[in-house]
Amino acid sequence: MSPHDIRIPDDLKPSDGRFGAGPSKVRPEAMEALAERATDYMGTSHRQTPVRAMVARLQEGLTQLFSLPEDYEVLLGNGGTTLVWDAMAFGLVNRKSQHYVFGEFSAKCARAMSRAPHISEAEIISSEPGTHPTPVVSEGADLYALIHNETSTGVMMPVQRVSPRGLVAVDATSAAAGLRVDPREFDFYYFAPQKGLASEGGLWLSLASPAAIERIETIAATERYIPASLDLKIALDNSRKNQSYNTPGLATVFLAVQQVEWINDNGGLEWAASRCDKSSEALYAWAEACPVARPFVERVEQRSRVVATIDFDDSIDANAVTSALRDNGIVDTEPYRKLGRNQMRVAVYPAVDPDDALALTACLDYVLERLP
Repeated sequence: MSPHDIRIPDDLKPSDGRFGAGPSKVRPEAMEALAERATDYMGTSHRQTPVRAMVARLQEGLTQLFSLPEDYEVLLGNGGTTLVWDAMAFGLVNRKSQHYVFGEFSAKCARAMSRAPHISEAEIISSEPGTHPTPVVSEGADLYALIHNETSTGVMMPVQRVSPRGLVAVDATSAAAGLRVDPREFDFYYFAPQKGLASEGGLWLSLASPAAIERIETIAATERYIPASLDLKIALDNSRKNQSYNTPGLATVFLAVQQVEWINDNGGLEWAASRCDKSSEALYAWAEACPVARPFVERVEQRSRVVATIDFDDSIDANAVTSALRDNGIVDTEPYRKLGRNQMRVAVYPAVDPDDALALTACLDYVLERLP
């Protein structure tokens, strides 16, 4: 049977078939709430009270969600995580950074630092895709760049201070709101809202410790050239006013608020992380029991709880599997394109109902039984 001819019975399908690693599922309730604010919030100035109050709600919600100490601050700006890598090179690294590279996005961050002419070439500690490196104390690094969850491979790495000296900056783009973290272990925990925060892209957010804030202000006071759009001091000053340097996507801010407050109202980060645990465990258990599939990440403790990657045997065409799913309304289960493996990648951020993750496994069984 051709993958395009397979019709999965409706009673097997998830109630919502969105499993994308980003943009992620946006809860319908959040979209309905946004529609209700179509005339008094959307299309208004981001310097005025309605929008600044929404930004303040987002900052307060993240402070509660991550149980931030009183002296930590929530920063925001436009451009997404990719922009933050460049901003860190200008405004957070004094002389040298050390990077843990084990996938596409951690590698991109390292490349951004390595190409900056005003700081030393980055020190890189790497491991093969499907694993993460072991932390190593660096003699010369004043910033350790970690990634909490490598979206491209489905590997999660604990957030822990590598050394008592040096800032810890953590890319949490696909981890934020779905993985547990202790704020005392980081100085600059940054992410975009189109994944765990179930919003749109184009915005970056960061949870900054006093040490990170001091570094930002110290570097800004030097003669180092920093473009305004990448200036973390400008972002800091504007964030303290509950605004961004330039106009943000108002819908992006609003939807992020809806997600953060929904999580907080239901029990906070532990509730959200437990929800992701349940979803990912259903997928990994299915892969371990399936004779033609297996989890890509071999070590159980390194398997992501928010982005599950599953390899198929050579006898199975993963593209045929994901195509059949897509034709049945179950979308964005394709693997990361540059990884080049015969696999599927399933994101199970907090917005994904664990029952839908379980239903996906039944759909996979149905598809595999009918493929040639």
